[in-house]
Amino acid sequence: MSIQKVGVAGAGIMGTGIAQVLAQAGIDVVLRDVIPGKSAKSKEIIGKTLLKLIDKGKITGDQREALLSKIHPSEDLAEFKNADLVVEAITENEAGKKALLGELDSAIPPDIILASNTSSISITRLASYTKRPEKFVGVHFFNPVPLMGLVEVIRGLATSEETIQVVTDLAKKVGKTPVVCADSPGFLVNRCLIPIINEACFILMEGVATPEAIDAAMKLGANHPMGPLELADLVGLDTTLAVLEVLHRDFGDPKYRPCPLLRKYVDAGWLGRKSGRGFYKYA
Repeated sequence: MSIQKVGVAGAGIMGTGIAQVLAQAGIDVVLRDVIPGKSAKSKEIIGKTLLKLIDKGKITGDQREALLSKIHPSEDLAEFKNADLVVEAITENEAGKKALLGELDSAIPPDIILASNTSSISITRLASYTKRPEKFVGVHFFNPVPLMGLVEVIRGLATSEETIQVVTDLAKKVGKTPVVCADSPGFLVNRCLIPIINEACFILMEGVATPEAIDAAMKLGANHPMGPLELADLVGLDTTLAVLEVLHRDFGDPKYRPCPLLRKYVDAGWLGRKSGRGFYKYA
């Protein structure tokens, strides 16, 4: 099965990035959000991003127009009916995902694959909120989607081999490297990465070092391209905390206990780059 049209439910940072890479691969995209005008605004953001690529000589103006013509903003779930695949890409909140997946499951034909871009929540549990568990799969892109090369393909307990193959082929088609894994809290990357960020938060909270020193040490001493606190600001402190809470709850292991300082920053609305302040301040 070749994917020709994809519905993306959620026009935030991740949904916008997913829509862009799909369109760049020649795939038609219906980008839908419940907030009036948000999906259209996301298309505008993609257009501005593509202007920068023109300035760098990476694409032409005609290529930009052709790409943008592949993205169709919408506020209507019914527009997903003719898609080959629908990807849920809203914030990392299980209650919100449960409600949306129920709506999507009722709105689209039973033969359409339904995927979640969740970064930590059980694919098996999310699939249980639908009537198509064999056609439900985790397709986890990483932020920023146009630049990051990995897609985690997560197999739920009932996910069919055909479904895995279809989304694996799609990931390759859009220029990503798919890695298939079983359903486990945090999957692969975040199970390794998020505890590192959490430990960096504890180091900061205990006054061992400044954010700048922590990040410099990890970049120079562990050859990481970004320090853990810089990365947390990019990912979003609210998303980081949400993943930690899933790990802590589902494993029941105190090593995943969220750092109180991280929770305090989220409570203050210091969510990182998207809010203008996290471990660092942004213009």
